[in-house]
Amino acid sequence: MPEETHAKAPAGSESSPGQQEGGSAPRGEGRPAGEGRPGGGGRPGGGGRPGGGPGGRGKFFRRKKVCKFCTEKIDAIPYRDVRLLQQFVAERGKIVPRRLTGVCTTHQRRLTRAIKQARNIALLPFATRH
Repeated sequence: MPEETHAKAPAGSESSPGQQEGGSAPRGEGRPAGEGRPGGGGRPGGGGRPGGGPGGRGKFFRRKKVCKFCTEKIDAIPYRDVRLLQQFVAERGKIVPRRLTGVCTTHQRRLTRAIKQARNIALLPFATRH
């Protein structure tokens, strides 16, 4: 095997003689945020796209999710209304979280209770067969 020789880094290079090429630079120096990390971007899941949306165009606007029960002024969520409850249960039988449905905290609790009651009296399935 040929012996490797360490050449001096050209002027303006960020790496020091003791630092490996793939090593991380100290915080605040060296590479821009996210460069060299798997996934890229400054934050996890950011993807390094400017504009924050898919494609980085900035044209995508996510509407603020509004609670369906608050807008329609529904106070009590009936456990017998299977058609309503099925909108908040995933295909596999899991209760969909409020970050996906946009339901407020109080209605999500009532909804969860109604779904569990409907499951107990066999109006809704606990899980689907796969």
